[in-house]
Amino acid sequence: MYVNRSAPHGTIYAHEGLEVVLVGAAFDQEVSMAFLGDGVFQLKKAQDTKAIGTKNFAGAYRALADYDVTQLYIEMESLEERGLTVEDLMPLTYEDEQDDDQEKSSITLIDRASLGQLFEAQDVIFNF
Repeated sequence: MYVNRSAPHGTIYAHEGLEVVLVGAAFDQEVSMAFLGDGVFQLKKAQDTKAIGTKNFAGAYRALADYDVTQLYIEMESLEERGLTVEDLMPLTYEDEQDDDQEKSSITLIDRASLGQLFEAQDVIFNF
């Protein structure tokens, strides 16, 4: 599991974390992602980085489904603490091959306690 705790801009952590996820997935690693703390801002819709002069890489999250990365866990408390709702996030979806290619959301809202249990069940955790 890749844990994203950093805001999308201002440091390299969010961008580098996304690149590591895509590389791991390209080599058929089972990948899931968790977004908590300021990491929830990574999935916010309509990011505009022109004023800060950095590359906007947010669109790359839409490629996750192409790499079979379909398990994105968003900590509900982190969203609420930052005044966000799931409607403020990019609509990230995948086609479920086991359900007649029905389009489904990759995003799962999860509370803090359940996220802790999910962490305990992981073999490997990478923090960004």
